[in-house]
Amino acid sequence: MDIQAKIDLVRKGAVLEVLTEDELKSLFEKNSHPSHYIGFEISGKVHLGTGLCTALKIRDFVEAGIKPTIFLADYHAYLNGKLGGDLENIQTVAKGYFKSAMYASLLCAGLDEEQADKVRFVLGSDMYGKMGLEYWTDVMHVSKDTTMKRMLRCTTIMGRTESDTLPSSATLYPSMQVADIWALEADIAHAGMDQRKVHVLAREVAEKLKRPKPVAVHGALLSGLLGPGRMDPNATEDDKMIAGKMSKSNPDSCIFIHDSPEEIARKLKKAYCPEKVVEENPIVQMAETFVLRDRHLKIERPAKFGGDVEIADAAELRSLFVGGKLHPMDLKNAVGRELTAMLEPARKYFEKHPKLLEQAL
Repeated sequence: MDIQAKIDLVRKGAVLEVLTEDELKSLFEKNSHPSHYIGFEISGKVHLGTGLCTALKIRDFVEAGIKPTIFLADYHAYLNGKLGGDLENIQTVAKGYFKSAMYASLLCAGLDEEQADKVRFVLGSDMYGKMGLEYWTDVMHVSKDTTMKRMLRCTTIMGRTESDTLPSSATLYPSMQVADIWALEADIAHAGMDQRKVHVLAREVAEKLKRPKPVAVHGALLSGLLGPGRMDPNATEDDKMIAGKMSKSNPDSCIFIHDSPEEIARKLKKAYCPEKVVEENPIVQMAETFVLRDRHLKIERPAKFGGDVEIADAAELRSLFVGGKLHPMDLKNAVGRELTAMLEPARKYFEKHPKLLEQAL
């Protein structure tokens, strides 16, 4: 595969930016199998935004010859008060349910078991224990070269707004995330746009400290099913992004990777999908993100309502929807059918491992 084809795979789908594409090209010229990392706090059930979006992008990376790593950020989850701030429970869920849910997501994305088994999982506390002083020295160096104001701005990566009251430990979080990238020797740092600030910090500090500067790949965040809702007109763009994304804290705002077909249908029926509106429309976004990236979307409907139609791409979908030629319920039914089929490997996985699923309840 030539380098441009690899770059195209990295940019495929819902990727909004690569920092920078020239650096990515240079990376592929020097290393045909660069390393990748994406990290997650451990905080309950895995939904489409965490699981399937990540897995589809990892599939692209694997095809491009990139070696992927999923980082299980147990200490970060502890600092952010997830799962009641119980570190032992966080670690149990990380090694059990969460790792299994991400593995099942890889199967849902179309990787076979041999390919999925090559995706590396790293538990943060295990890595810190092995590295010891070397890791924490890096945390210290990052902290020393970053102002308090900059560090506080970066705390939005925790899913918090800049106005939230945070413990002082929150200022450790960005420094640790930068040090994670170096510890994992990641050539490519990958995440949603909500992590952009810390990736930019990692790139800037790397230059100061003469450390390898990672290429950063940022994707769009999956919107919550209940729509944008009411937002303070004075809210920052980061606050709006955090408030609008799919969140496990409201189960009706998201689809979990192991939801039953009945649950998927129920949630989509209630989902925000106003006629002729595509902006901030989660159903349109899911159609583009999960179906139209790889294949056509078939709309099945009676002849009196226009009959069946196959939609080839996002532009056609948006044109039909805005033009009133595609009813929201017909789109919801099509997306529900496709998601139900895509998520079948995850449902089967947890049917075989019900005790793992119980950890996330």
